[in-house]
Amino acid sequence: MTIENLGDIGFWVAGKRLTSDATFDVRSPYDGRVVARVFAPTDQHVEDAITALVAAERPARELTAHQRAGALDHVSRRILERAEEIAETITAENGKPIFWARGEVARAASTFRWAAEEARRFSGELQRLDTDAASAGRMALTRRVPKGPVLAIAPFNFPLNLVAHKVAPAIAVGAPILIKPADKTPLAALILGELLAETDLPEGMFSVLPLSGPKTGELVTDPRLPVVSFTGSETVGWAIKRQAWNKHVTLELGGNSAVVVHNDWRDLKAAADRIALFGACQGGQVCVSVQRVLVQEDVAEEFTVLLTDALRALGQGDPMDEKVHVGPVIDERNAVRIQEWVQEAVDAGAEVLVGGGREGTLLEPTLLRNVPAGTKLADEEVFGPVLEISTYREFGEAVDKINSSRFGLQAGVYTESIETAFLAHREIQTGGVLIGEVPSYRADQMPYGGTKASGVGREGVRYAMEDYTEPRMLMFTGLPL
Repeated sequence: MTIENLGDIGFWVAGKRLTSDATFDVRSPYDGRVVARVFAPTDQHVEDAITALVAAERPARELTAHQRAGALDHVSRRILERAEEIAETITAENGKPIFWARGEVARAASTFRWAAEEARRFSGELQRLDTDAASAGRMALTRRVPKGPVLAIAPFNFPLNLVAHKVAPAIAVGAPILIKPADKTPLAALILGELLAETDLPEGMFSVLPLSGPKTGELVTDPRLPVVSFTGSETVGWAIKRQAWNKHVTLELGGNSAVVVHNDWRDLKAAADRIALFGACQGGQVCVSVQRVLVQEDVAEEFTVLLTDALRALGQGDPMDEKVHVGPVIDERNAVRIQEWVQEAVDAGAEVLVGGGREGTLLEPTLLRNVPAGTKLADEEVFGPVLEISTYREFGEAVDKINSSRFGLQAGVYTESIETAFLAHREIQTGGVLIGEVPSYRADQMPYGGTKASGVGREGVRYAMEDYTEPRMLMFTGLPL
């Protein structure tokens, strides 16, 4: 199938599809056509959703492991059964090339499957206390219990899988959840609502509300939602942290990720191809998209040619084209901003090696050399298909360059040396260090999150389950241990 117009789509309140008198259009970032018209929740709908979440706390908490896992397995299966439809919906609303949209759908199915597996083994910890004479015959059982309903605020760039990373762990631990998808890309989340509604989860355990900014702010401060999980811009994320100072807040805020290419790496062309792809694919709109490329000076000349050629070779255009890897950015305002950042760097002395052009929301994959510090492109997250390349002499210099950023999400290091790999892991101030790989790689079960301005907390199913829960200890006495 090919998505033309999905018509009018309702939202989800307490597991039921509803409509209202107000609607908004969802448009394709590629050609501006209307993909769907979505009904907007009213204040009463929001209140009904929160009331239902609170009422669902106890029945959600009482779900057995097999009930939670069964619901998660069902969603995983149904995502795969509707995979092409969902992928085309993602491409239509987000502009993500269909190749990458299909990958996102497959990842979301895996995320729910892993959550089902974790739900089955989320058992707690048994601890002997008779290591001390005063505690003879005593044992502690510590289990984790939900902190309460979760407010999940998702971004536009992964409209299905980054919602899955909030929903699946919540169901796995028995926490009701209110999903607030990005207003530009609510459609995949609303389909997910359909799949959740097919399960036997307690009434009121989930709602999907496509809300605008002011109403979202009210949710952030509502005391009935003690957990907030946010993925998005740095400015909004830290504002949420300040507003919700007395809540548990998880923030995934992105960064300007760096990759190091050391002179001992065996296959420079493979590294260049991979770095080009993950610097420009999906319009560069990935939190860990390659932005800074640091190359050891002995191989810098050769590698720069390889990277330039690799960027030129990337297919760009209609995101429904099977051969396209670089689609549009989310809107023209951001396209203009990205081009302005490139021009600022050029005016400050940077050299454009490839790209730099724009047609509407389509930006050419772009590589600049020697971007001066203090420019936005050097210091901020560009969130576009733009990379900058510079050189270093000693590995410690590369580490210093990475750590000079106020961000710290992930870093990639191409090296053959196990000693260099461990040194990188010890010294690089990011949430993850990937050896022989770009920083853009993410396995959905691994701990994922950043340091410094890149956020707080971790996603990756089991780690999010810990974020949504708190330990509760049960002690036994008089046991014949």
